[in-house]
Amino acid sequence: MNDRTGRQAKDLVLEYDLDAPPEKVWRAISIPAFRERWLPDGQLADGAPVSTVPGEEVRYRMRDDDPPHLESLVAFQLRPNGVGGTTLRIVHGLDDAQLRPPALNDNGPALMRAA
Repeated sequence: MNDRTGRQAKDLVLEYDLDAPPEKVWRAISIPAFRERWLPDGQLADGAPVSTVPGEEVRYRMRDDDPPHLESLVAFQLRPNGVGGTTLRIVHGLDDAQLRPPALNDNGPALMRAA
C-alpha cells in the first residue's frame, strides 16, 4: 500500500518566483558556504544533503530546536520560470521515527496490563 497520498496532505509546500537564474539559486541552496547564510548547519540534523539531483533538487534533514526535537525532510526544488528567473518550490514534511507507528510484529518486550 502506498502512503504517498496521505503524506502529501501533511506536507507544507511553498512556492516562490525569484528574479535570479536557476544556476545562482542552485549555488545558494547547495554550496554549504552560501547556504549557511540563510540556513545554518545548526538547524540541520546533518550538514550533508540527504539526496541531490544537480541543478534540480536538494533534500536536507532538519531537526527542531525545541523538545521533542522532531526531524523533518525538506526538499528544495528548482525550475526555470520562463522569464529568466527561477521557481523555487520548498516541500517540508515531518518525517520522524518517533511519529511512526511500531511494527505489528516488532518482537519488542511484552507489556502487562494493569489489573
